[in-house]
Amino acid sequence: MEHFNNLVSRNDVLSINPTVADIDITTGASSWLWAVFAIMVFTMLITMGWAFTIPPGQRTFHYLTIAILGTASVAYFSLAADLGATAIPVEYLHGDTNPRATRSIWYVRYIDWVITTPLLLLELLLVSGLPLSAIFGTVFADEVMIITGLVGALVPSTYKWGYFTFGNVAMFGVFYVLYGPGLASARRHGGEIKKTYVTGAAILSFLWFCYPIAWGLCDGSNTISPAGEMVFYGVLDILAKPVFAMIHLFSMRKVDYAALGLQSGKATDFPDTEKAGAHSSGVGAGTLKTAEANGNHSPEATVAGHQ
Repeated sequence: MEHFNNLVSRNDVLSINPTVADIDITTGASSWLWAVFAIMVFTMLITMGWAFTIPPGQRTFHYLTIAILGTASVAYFSLAADLGATAIPVEYLHGDTNPRATRSIWYVRYIDWVITTPLLLLELLLVSGLPLSAIFGTVFADEVMIITGLVGALVPSTYKWGYFTFGNVAMFGVFYVLYGPGLASARRHGGEIKKTYVTGAAILSFLWFCYPIAWGLCDGSNTISPAGEMVFYGVLDILAKPVFAMIHLFSMRKVDYAALGLQSGKATDFPDTEKAGAHSSGVGAGTLKTAEANGNHSPEATVAGHQ
């Protein structure tokens, strides 16, 4: 505890980047955010190293995880440095004597989510075997969920709860796909695919259900202080990103990429492809020349030659 207090005392972020609102973060909250930033970066570096231990054609989920953690790292760097926020008048004062009190709303967090939550959905839905049309529709609903959350947080009046409602409707639309068509598709695959999908869907949906609760207590009603907000969202983000990603990647070790249609089709991943293609072309040309030499110009011979 003493060591943590020493770290906090050396954190001079708020003297370099002053707070922008009456109700804002503390030095202790900034130190917590630096810790979350370190977790995001550390997990990203581990994932990058892990990706190089597997064939290039099987790195889809590792690359998605790297993108998620890289984006979250930038976001938490901004949060810890007290950047990426704007002051919004609060609707509920909760005893504050200043009738025009403002609270910091961290739009950088929503920029993070609008990038990372679709990637998290891709990590999960690509395992389900759903068609791309269903996946794109689910990603759109997710984007609506995040954007309406941001707009609601920036609205100082009661109308913010309208956007909160829109966001929740979109969230339950995402859950419908996860536990409806997505689960049905994963069950048809069975085995490790089903197990991996069910585990991922359970973790992600539970954590995502907690985010509107945090929004209502923090951005919406000003019930929890910004310092408490950072702890609440920080814990959720750690569980929903590095922890979820590690569990998901570990589960994917036993999944057959070919069964999901995710094996890379690049020729560089299959060095024998060019040789095999040249051999096939040679046989076809030889058959055609033989037919011509024998004076056989029938349609059947021509078709056989091109085969």
